[in-house]
Amino acid sequence: MSDQIKFIVDNLNKEPFRKNYNLITFDSLEPMQLLQVLNDVLAEIDPKQDVDIREEMPEQTAKRMLSLLGILKYKPPGSATDMSTFRQGLVIGSKPVIYPVLHWLLQRTNELKKRAYLARFLIKLEVPSEFLQDETVADTNKQYEDLMEGFKTLHKECEQLKTSGFSTAEIRRLFHAVQRLQRIQNQLKSMRHAAADAKPESLMKRLEEEIKFNSYMVTEKFPKELENKKKELHFLQKVVSEPAMGQSDLLELESKINEINTQINQLIEKKMIRNEPIEGRLSLYRQQASIISHKKEAKAEELQEAKEKLANLEREVSVKTNQTREFDGTEVLKGDEFKRYVSKLRSKSTIFKKKHQIIAEFKAEFGLLQRTEELLKQRHENIQHQLQTLEEKKGISGYSYTQEELERVSALKSEVDEVKGRTLDDMSEMVKKLNSLVTEKKSALAPVIKELRQLRQKCQELTQECDEKKSQYDSCAAGLESNRSKLEQEVRGLREECLQEESRYHYTNFMIKNLEVQLRRATDEMKAYVSSDQQEKRKAIREQYTKNITEQENLGKKLREKQKAVRESHGPNMKQAKMWRDFEQLMECKKQCFLKQQSQTSIGQVIQEGGEDRLIL
Repeated sequence: MSDQIKFIVDNLNKEPFRKNYNLITFDSLEPMQLLQVLNDVLAEIDPKQDVDIREEMPEQTAKRMLSLLGILKYKPPGSATDMSTFRQGLVIGSKPVIYPVLHWLLQRTNELKKRAYLARFLIKLEVPSEFLQDETVADTNKQYEDLMEGFKTLHKECEQLKTSGFSTAEIRRLFHAVQRLQRIQNQLKSMRHAAADAKPESLMKRLEEEIKFNSYMVTEKFPKELENKKKELHFLQKVVSEPAMGQSDLLELESKINEINTQINQLIEKKMIRNEPIEGRLSLYRQQASIISHKKEAKAEELQEAKEKLANLEREVSVKTNQTREFDGTEVLKGDEFKRYVSKLRSKSTIFKKKHQIIAEFKAEFGLLQRTEELLKQRHENIQHQLQTLEEKKGISGYSYTQEELERVSALKSEVDEVKGRTLDDMSEMVKKLNSLVTEKKSALAPVIKELRQLRQKCQELTQECDEKKSQYDSCAAGLESNRSKLEQEVRGLREECLQEESRYHYTNFMIKNLEVQLRRATDEMKAYVSSDQQEKRKAIREQYTKNITEQENLGKKLREKQKAVRESHGPNMKQAKMWRDFEQLMECKKQCFLKQQSQTSIGQVIQEGGEDRLIL
């Protein structure tokens, strides 16, 4: 037991536990503390066990630990009848139960980590059979089982790679090389496919488009993105280098931002009031150029994303094709090829059923003939035995065998001669049939070939005419498109100019109304101030403010006088309040003394009170 405790303490003092125990302190742990140590070891094996056992019920803690120990395949010492004792000891934190568990866990921590990790994915969830009658549940369960099998395969491959001696860098290089090879193969296949059914002009056009796109990405888009990243990095470095800001600094920055925004609004208003047409037109062109550049960048990003998506899809198709080829050694059929394959398979299935039926009939007939042959052989052996007995009696033993051999040889010679003659006849007949068939086919195909030549010539003429019409259409469409874009730009410019003029009109109208209101108020004020009528004069804002100021000054004077009186009477008032509190305490003390004196009155004493005599017993 001492060796076991020493092993436990040594491992708990190491990483990742670092408990700093010795034999005495560990042996003096309370049951709750010992359970927490066990829970920490289990949490190192399975992170889901990282809980504070003080926050859960003891039964729940024991159930959780027993479940994990069952997954880890821990077998308690003793017989099966001792399981109840083991559970009870685990609940109360018994040392004879906890120490063997800790010793077993700390001996094989890495192995148990792997087992706990695999248990998360390989412990099958049992679904009742009545629920599996539902197709959705059955399909989901089938997918669940397939995923579990896939996980097993991937884990085995991962373990093989770990034990193969390759480093992670080498495996990554191999993986990148395979991906690069697949990508290059897909590009080569697409280029071959494009070159097989494309003209030199279309290839040159496609290459020019790719060159333009790549040059735009290299000369415009990537430098802008790099410059933006550099600016962002510079800004972040500047923010990091500055000291931490307090609430006062933030308020100061907000005030500066508000001032700058106010200045910007004032400058915009001045610019709108000046109404410089040349600058407005230039800003319009700048805005249009900015919109076009943004659209160009957005389209370039969309094209880049589409290319990446296409490359990913081609990579997936290639992987699936390779998997299918490795599975059955054939290419994946697509479209019409798959339909032809299905129809061919159906016809072969029909033929197979017919042949299978014929084979069954042949097997039945073969069984019958085999039985007949056995009977005839048995009968022949009996007759042959009787003939040999008769020849021995007559003294000519072996005569029948020699006669049979001569007949067999002569029959074989006649069969060979017959086969030779029949073979020559068949060959000559076949040559005649082939010659006649070739002649028939030539005569039947002659009008078809003549018609095909005419159709080919007509197809070439129609193709040439189609190309001419297409070039005319392309040139006309290009002209119309350029005119349409010009008109759209003009309309857009006129709309923006109209919007600017409209906003300028509304702003001017608002300023005029505001100035009129201010002018009217100033005029009314002057009239009221200059007027000889005292009633009108009182309505003036100046008079009202003067009156309010006088009232507030009087009010302040009264409050100051009241404050002075309160300060002068504060001392005597506080003294009087203290005297009153002392008087209350004195009266309360007298009351308590009177009650105490009443309760201590002797038994049998007569008390005269209120004109009456009372006897206390």
